Amino acid sequence: MSFKVAILTASDRSARGEREDLSGKVIEEIVKEMGGRVFEKIVVSDDLQELQSALIRLADEVGVDLVLTTGGTGLAPRDLTPESTRAVIEKEVPGIAEAMRAAGLKKTPHAMLSRALCGVRGQTLIINLPGSPKAVKENLEAISAALPHALELLKGKVTDCAEGAGRGSKE
Repeated sequence: MSFKVAILTASDRSARGEREDLSGKVIEEIVKEMGGRVFEKIVVSDDLQELQSALIRLADEVGVDLVLTTGGTGLAPRDLTPESTRAVIEKEVPGIAEAMRAAGLKKTPHAMLSRALCGVRGQTLIINLPGSPKAVKENLEAISAALPHALELLKGKVTDCAEGAGRGSKE
């Protein structure tokens, strides 16, 4: 399955040209390995309005299937990516963020400090990733197996959602 991806880096220093966007490069490499096509790659400052505007444009105007953000998910005062994401999504997908944190906790207790959020706007899945290249790689590895199915569901290409999910009692 081929899917259209946008990479959005939230970093004041990278936006000012003071630091190279290494995490965005890691995401791009992994997306290509997964069969995705990067349609747009942008760097914005850690500004609530700028992040929200970029997310809305990528989902509504560019129409990508997946927006992968990097940076701004921690506890620093200017870490605003989850707040920006929450303001523009229509529904959350907490299992993705939970899976990333669970995988991260196997490597470092600092993973519990992540405030990463995942959700849907229209037919676009938005996933907040950490800012470090190593953590980006680890987080994407933790969720990569579920992404194709999630993107198919958003496009309405999967009609039988009962298979393997939500099984409880049999009637």
